[in-house]
Amino acid sequence: MADKKKTDEVSGVETTGHSWDGIEELNNPLPRWWLWTLYMTIIWGIGYTIAYPAWPMVSGATQGLLGWSTRANVVRSIEEHEALNAGLVSQLVAVDMDALSDDTDLLRYAVARGSSVFKANCSQCHGSGAAGAKGYPNLLDNDWLWGGSLSEIAYSVRHGIRNDTDTDARFSQMPAFGEILEDADIDALVEQVLALSGQDHDQAAAARGAVLFEENCAACHGETGTGDRAQGAPNLADEIWLYGADRETLKTTISMARFGVMPAWGQRLNEPDIRAVAAFVHGLGGGENPAGLDPN
Repeated sequence: MADKKKTDEVSGVETTGHSWDGIEELNNPLPRWWLWTLYMTIIWGIGYTIAYPAWPMVSGATQGLLGWSTRANVVRSIEEHEALNAGLVSQLVAVDMDALSDDTDLLRYAVARGSSVFKANCSQCHGSGAAGAKGYPNLLDNDWLWGGSLSEIAYSVRHGIRNDTDTDARFSQMPAFGEILEDADIDALVEQVLALSGQDHDQAAAARGAVLFEENCAACHGETGTGDRAQGAPNLADEIWLYGADRETLKTTISMARFGVMPAWGQRLNEPDIRAVAAFVHGLGGGENPAGLDPN
């Protein structure tokens, strides 16, 4: 390569010896300012890796001489935030949930805090807008099982639904009538449920299903199918369905039953967060007053 070096006739600069299709590269030195900048960035980079956490190790990373930590900064910020709101947190824990709306400032704080709790823990099932999905309740309407007052929502959040980790969890269980009734009986019940909810149905089959409904379903859902929220029995006469109201879905529900589970958030969230998310959900539009609404 050295033998190929020569001096360029035009510029008087020695070439590197490289040639591409007759075009040769001049061996101009790098600008001094560029070299010094490069050296400084190298020195700065070495100093940074010494001062701050940088090099990955077997079970962690070097901590750096300054002991700086993003986790510690987050913890510090949380502690500062909690200290600033300590008074409101104490009030939130102590207040009668059904009287929370009487304190505007406390309610505003609870709803703001609850919004963050909901996004982090509840939106995965109920949706970012809380409109729910198939098998996950819509929290925007006014169709509640076990009640929709602030205290009742807080209880549901705290203990959950049909889980096996909290002995105080809300619990209801519908029998799988496919193990009890014949297919023809289940078909008749489907027609009766369609009739109760005002949908198109086979009148003759529904008449037979009405007898079966009274014998097997009325104890929980009521004679007219309006349900009993106290025991977690849905209203079958409205237009709000958790899994769907078409014939096939209704047949599956009656035959196999449904058994949705909600975690006991009291085992994961602290009391202020539980009360805050209850206030947020209550304020979405479907919340009820302390007396609740008569489902009948």
